Amino acid sequence: MNKTEVTSHSSLENGQGSVASAAGHPSAAGHPSLGEGPGVGLIDGKATATQIKAEIAKEVKEIMAAGGKRPHLAAVLVGHDGGSETYVKNKVLACEQCGFKSTLIRYEADVTEEELLSCVSRLNLDDDIDGFIVQLPLPKHINEQNIIEAINYRKDVDGFHPINVGRMAIGLPCFISATPLGILTLLKRYNVETSGKKCVILGRSNIVGKPMAQLMLQKQYGDATVTVCHSRSKTLKEECRQADIIIAAIGQPNFVTADMVKEGAVVIDVGTTRVPDSSRKSGFRLNGDVKFDEVAPKCSYITPVPGGVGPMTICSLMLNTLKAGKKEYYK
Repeated sequence: MNKTEVTSHSSLENGQGSVASAAGHPSAAGHPSLGEGPGVGLIDGKATATQIKAEIAKEVKEIMAAGGKRPHLAAVLVGHDGGSETYVKNKVLACEQCGFKSTLIRYEADVTEEELLSCVSRLNLDDDIDGFIVQLPLPKHINEQNIIEAINYRKDVDGFHPINVGRMAIGLPCFISATPLGILTLLKRYNVETSGKKCVILGRSNIVGKPMAQLMLQKQYGDATVTVCHSRSKTLKEECRQADIIIAAIGQPNFVTADMVKEGAVVIDVGTTRVPDSSRKSGFRLNGDVKFDEVAPKCSYITPVPGGVGPMTICSLMLNTLKAGKKEYYK
């Protein structure tokens, strides 16, 4: 088993135990923009995330100027999964943009569950680390739930610990998992009316579908009438046709087609499936759960893939880390 740990304020170096530090700089704030189609609003997650990260960076500067502590996020990455590598790299970059300190701890895929639990325990006890995540998925020989439950819920900025999930379900302050929080933020920033609307959520995962349903139900968030559909739902298309808001997180490329969407609906596409594409340098492209070209003309608002929900997921992790650093939810 090999382990590498890198701590950074701004830039990341490779190598055993290397440390890089510099002042983080916020990127220029972006502004949401509308799409080209008549009456179609393109929800620009990338621009919105850039704007929020600049707001976070400004707040961090104020905290530091007042003698406070720089927020510190740690990420544990096991193995070399391509998607996880990219995601963690983007998290480190986001930390730089927000002015956070970041630590990346890497293990090879053969790490034992005991070794990983020991790492979690060490991070729980490290007072300098405000929040940390263990990047999923983990190798099959490791029980993911054991790892999630071992994380101190006060540092659980992914919002996966049962205590945070439970508090979220009954409307108590807590860390909300990053993708649902990102979607809520987009809806709020684009002034999308949710109260009393019919919202259909496609998918029932613990990471997106279930928490999204809970949040859209609650008065202080969505205040909507919520229906959850999944692979066994017999009336899925009919439910979608009645929906004012569709949140697609089913993991099937181009699943939502024009005949499933009513005129003026708001469509949020959470899907990010890698589809082979020989014209791309990477050999693949990211494809959403929504057949964008045919669905978009019917929508009042729609998120693209990429550049919609994805950037907001990482941005939400930054917001949770800032709140952890300020001890906003837990002392």
